[in-house]
Amino acid sequence: AIALEPVARNTAPAITAAALVIAEQDPDGILLVLPSDHVIRDPAAFRTAVETACESARRGHLTTFGIVPERPETGFGYIRRGAELDGVPGASRVAEFVEKPDIARARSFVRSGEYSWNSGMFVFPVRKLLDEMALHQPELLEACRGSVRNARRDLTFTRLDETAFATSPSISIDHALMEKTDSAAVVACEIGWSDVGSWAALWEIGEGDEQNNVTLGDVVLQDVENSYVRAETKLVSAIGLRDLVIVEAGDAVLVAPRERAHEVQQIVGRLDAEGRVEAELHPRVYRPWGSYETVTAGDRFQVKRISVKPGEKLSLQMHHHRAEHWIVVQGTARVTRGDEQSLLRENESTYIPLGTTHRLENPGKTDLILIEVQSGNYLGEDDIVRFDDIYGRSD
Repeated sequence: AIALEPVARNTAPAITAAALVIAEQDPDGILLVLPSDHVIRDPAAFRTAVETACESARRGHLTTFGIVPERPETGFGYIRRGAELDGVPGASRVAEFVEKPDIARARSFVRSGEYSWNSGMFVFPVRKLLDEMALHQPELLEACRGSVRNARRDLTFTRLDETAFATSPSISIDHALMEKTDSAAVVACEIGWSDVGSWAALWEIGEGDEQNNVTLGDVVLQDVENSYVRAETKLVSAIGLRDLVIVEAGDAVLVAPRERAHEVQQIVGRLDAEGRVEAELHPRVYRPWGSYETVTAGDRFQVKRISVKPGEKLSLQMHHHRAEHWIVVQGTARVTRGDEQSLLRENESTYIPLGTTHRLENPGKTDLILIEVQSGNYLGEDDIVRFDDIYGRSD
């Protein structure tokens, strides 16, 4: 089953809810927790580490993966390894979790050989995990129980109950449990791991050219070295630069020294505080039915490119503040407008007046692509009233 979090509550509630879903089928199951965006360049070594961690978990240990550090790193937390586990070669008790250190402490950790990077990957025995959550985080566990108990099925998804899940504290699994339990273990491993936690990390794992530049998209460089340059929608050119990150993402451009690229979080914080849409939405936004991307926008108008997958449909909806013009450029559209329904083919168009109930469907076997021109005094995505939605969305 694919369980969907209704609201963000960090890793501890998400993992606990997953364990409860598994426990319904197999109370003695083993749960492998992996972030979706990590890179592992040595799959064979990783499989060996997972087998070791599973054996540790079968013996009742809440087991994490510690990455043997390649360098002093201030961007990761560290784990100090304790005594080896009896009968589980390669696994040790956790002696201490350490928050992200300064560079001097990071160097001492690497020199000591006793520390690993905290990878954020785990193997948990489900029964033990839930017992430990009951001991250390009873309110969180109860919130997750309610969210699973009142979950509803939606196609292939299990949608956790939002009301119950939202009552859970927002806390990481490290702070909620791993730093409190007496049953924490760690498997130290060398698996070619990167958490891809910054733009600089993409340079580290990418395949560089003769000048050690990693590029993506339409990029032209002259006398540039040791840089990551990414062009998503436009030509990007650079001359005479060293050790930079340059990212063009359609609606925004980032230029930063490679070693300071992680500070983009501070820029995002400022944009968010100013209410800038760039902090919330990528130019291309994915939905269950397909995707849309903003082509251009100005005072009282916005132009989008909308792609609808075969057989899918948008919600039956209405807008209070905007009208829409639709022009089909590929495929066939079935359009509901008020009480009318019609088919639009390539190069045909329709107009949706403000306040009119409408729906867009793709009855064909290829992607439907259309250009939408919005006009009105407010064009925010929250100006939508849904009357019917096959994906169960209400807002």
